[in-house]
Amino acid sequence: MRYTIYFLAIFSLLLNTKKEKIVENPSNNNLKELFQLMQGSFDSEKQSLADSTYYNISLHMYPIWQDKGHFLYVEQALNNGVSKPYRQRIYEVTQIDDETFSSAVYTIPNDSLWIGKWKTPEAFNTLSLNDIEKKSGCEVILKRIKPKSFKGSTGHKTCSSSLYGASYATSEVEVLKDKIISWDRGFDSNGKHIWGAEKGGYIFERKN
Repeated sequence: MRYTIYFLAIFSLLLNTKKEKIVENPSNNNLKELFQLMQGSFDSEKQSLADSTYYNISLHMYPIWQDKGHFLYVEQALNNGVSKPYRQRIYEVTQIDDETFSSAVYTIPNDSLWIGKWKTPEAFNTLSLNDIEKKSGCEVILKRIKPKSFKGSTGHKTCSSSLYGASYATSEVEVLKDKIISWDRGFDSNGKHIWGAEKGGYIFERKN
């Protein structure tokens, strides 16, 4: 009888330990949620039809290097010129704390070789982390506002940019279930607006 009680006690301990191991950290689920929401194909067609000051832009964001972390290949182009994207980047999504996340930005060498590769993300297996360059200060810090809702921005004057004579760039981003709202702007050293939408962010609605 004594041995039976001892055996049951050991079995119960092992069972409880096993259960504890499979319980996931809720904050890890938040990272997975954000990463999943950022994936897919989007465009701003609806916004461009309602307001002619906005272009119809396609946005593709697809996971790569899934054994290395949370990386996305990102490609943006005018919808009537998808073969000539104006932006190709790699984003790395990481967790700062339970409700705060960072989306770091990397440039890609010979980016013309990667046009359209969002359709075959496994192609990036031939590219390594050593081949890409991080844009220091350009990471977007996102806060989880509520389930399937994240909002954030770059730091104040931290992201340098020389595009069209600008001194620095800012990005304000919202990631939602059905869309991504992104407001990218460039400013000169005196804070004068140089490029980017003036009224508000581009609304990229999910296509898939």
